[in-house]
Amino acid sequence: MSKVAKKFSILVSSTVYGIEELLDRIYALLTSYGYEVWMSHKGTVPVRSDRTAFDNCLAAVEKCDLFLGIITPHYGSGQDPNKPDEPSITHQEMRRAIELNKPRWILAHDHVVFARGLLTNLGFEGKEGRKELSLKSRPILNDLRVLDLYEEATIDGEDTPLADRDGNWVQKFRNTEDGSLFVVSQFFRYQEVEQFIAENFASGSPLPRKGGDV
Repeated sequence: MSKVAKKFSILVSSTVYGIEELLDRIYALLTSYGYEVWMSHKGTVPVRSDRTAFDNCLAAVEKCDLFLGIITPHYGSGQDPNKPDEPSITHQEMRRAIELNKPRWILAHDHVVFARGLLTNLGFEGKEGRKELSLKSRPILNDLRVLDLYEEATIDGEDTPLADRDGNWVQKFRNTEDGSLFVVSQFFRYQEVEQFIAENFASGSPLPRKGGDV
């Protein structure tokens, strides 16, 4: 495992509740591989005192080299109390990473994938199909918008044909071991990641097409 003089910065975007152990593991793994890890859970996201927390988070998305997003059953915080429909900070970070076509890797908890599949099979397909639904109790998901976030990450529910959906790989995970295995598999070989970035992003070309949970 070699170290390099100039480290890639990788932003880990996620809620914290319920996955603290996974976040600790990911931070330890990525730093040991030579990355500069920006993670709010660890207090390592670059912060400017003249910016709001929201602005600092979006600035980190814009400046990071790599983006690792984790979609959990908890939608996250950051909404303006006066704007209840405002997306969470995590949701807006993901949207910004997609908009900027950042080199990105996404994990989604099994509960999110299962809940979306169940509602789709019951006829509540997509954001519009779920519009009239509300959660009376929240033992699995605390906000149906986590399903919107998942669909945006997989580029599902859009008019884009499946064959033309680039950068839509979202890896399902059930526990800390699953999530850690994905991180090890994708980021252990620093040089391969560096080559991937050079080949696919130096010229502004899109993410290569992959399979995944779509």
